[in-house]
Amino acid sequence: MLCLAPAATAEARTAGEPASADEARTAARFERIADSPPQLRMFLQAMPKGGDLHNHASGSVYAEDYLRWAAERGYCVAADSHRIVRPPCEAPGSVAARDLASRDYAAYSRAIDALSMRNAALPDFDRFFASFDGFRAVSADDAGRVVAAARELAADDQVAYLELMSMPRSAQGLLDAAKASGQDGGDPDALLAVLAPLLPAAIAEARAELDRDEAAFAASHACASAAAKPACAVEVRYQIPVARHRPPAQAFAAMVFGFALVQADPRWVGVNIVGPEHHPVAQRDYSLHMRLFAYLKQRHPTVPLSLHAGEQTLGLVAPRELRYHVREAVTVAGARRIGHGVDIAYETDARAVLERMARERIAVEINLSSNAAILGVQGAQHPLRAYLDAGVPVVLATDDQGVLRSDMTHEYQRAVQEQGLRYAQLKQLARDSLEYAFLAGDSLWQDRAGGARVDACARDIAAPACAALLQASAKARLQWRLEQEFARFERGQR
Repeated sequence: MLCLAPAATAEARTAGEPASADEARTAARFERIADSPPQLRMFLQAMPKGGDLHNHASGSVYAEDYLRWAAERGYCVAADSHRIVRPPCEAPGSVAARDLASRDYAAYSRAIDALSMRNAALPDFDRFFASFDGFRAVSADDAGRVVAAARELAADDQVAYLELMSMPRSAQGLLDAAKASGQDGGDPDALLAVLAPLLPAAIAEARAELDRDEAAFAASHACASAAAKPACAVEVRYQIPVARHRPPAQAFAAMVFGFALVQADPRWVGVNIVGPEHHPVAQRDYSLHMRLFAYLKQRHPTVPLSLHAGEQTLGLVAPRELRYHVREAVTVAGARRIGHGVDIAYETDARAVLERMARERIAVEINLSSNAAILGVQGAQHPLRAYLDAGVPVVLATDDQGVLRSDMTHEYQRAVQEQGLRYAQLKQLARDSLEYAFLAGDSLWQDRAGGARVDACARDIAAPACAALLQASAKARLQWRLEQEFARFERGQR
């Protein structure tokens, strides 16, 4: 049964009412320190941030960790590309990862640069996407450890919830079958008939794989004991990523796998499409991908989509490619969230797209460090303010914090220093990160996160009806936890 401390219950009675004295005092302190980066960092590092809804699991791990894991596994680092490679390491000049740091620090440092955006001349989209090839061997072989590292980073950063994009290994059989079929994705009925017999085994193996990884994490972090590590408290759900630069039949196979897995296991909560949007195959097949998503949505209407759309800018692609990506993700595919949305200002009738997103509460996941590093879009050129001014729900996210050498606190700091957001806006972003999460259950809030609570919890969070809601709803439970965390944080600003 959910336990509620008496002090927390008293705090809850003011939710949805005018700002408390503690909140007003915190906002005033924020104004005093907002122009001091060190003080702002300390303030934001301690601030509760809700969820990170746009997080590529493998990209969240820092290069130093990948090199350490490679050393433990007996892998090597290629001399020319500085990629991590599996043994036997026969290429001339390859160095055992366990020897790299101790014997050749300069090579170790170059490897970190190759596996991330450290010391990159920004923007550099080619280097960003190439970095994933550098650590792919170890990230694929240590998938459970990747998730554990993401949870540890989240716990350190006051993030309570993660939606991680990660593809189970068992999907490969479907991708291979799609490739062998010789189809081009133009006949989804026929392709689905090829894939359907393979789904049960692939789904069963994906679930078993996650069971093993979760058990290993719980054991290594003592999650069932009084000495549980902070990462145990970070809730995790998963999205299936569809690689948009693959041939369309394989992209469709990944979609089919994702929709089926979300229906089969509540730990998977959505399907996404990822990869360089400016890739020629991704450009060619963009509208086809949106139609294929719509095809599967008709068959699985409850499966939510959060689609990378509009992660491009003028100069990177021809202007015609900036006119329709966000719109089609919303109107054709039926996305409930948009990832990036950087090119919104170039959309045909951008105002109508923004109005629809605001009306239908289609959130946009903003990745400030990523957009600066990959696209060179930052500061006044970034559309964050345009989304807020249009009433579109906005959440901040890390995207690939290990590759980008960032964290969620840094995203909040950029929102303040580059976009001029104030404390009340940051608090709303944190609340909205849970409101628009693909978490199961009803919301704690009637309309707007942080506004009036639902009737069951309107008067007293400890009322039986409210306790029942919190017990039944993972979403409401995390939302209430965030309110408690904000209350403690704001009390500490006295």
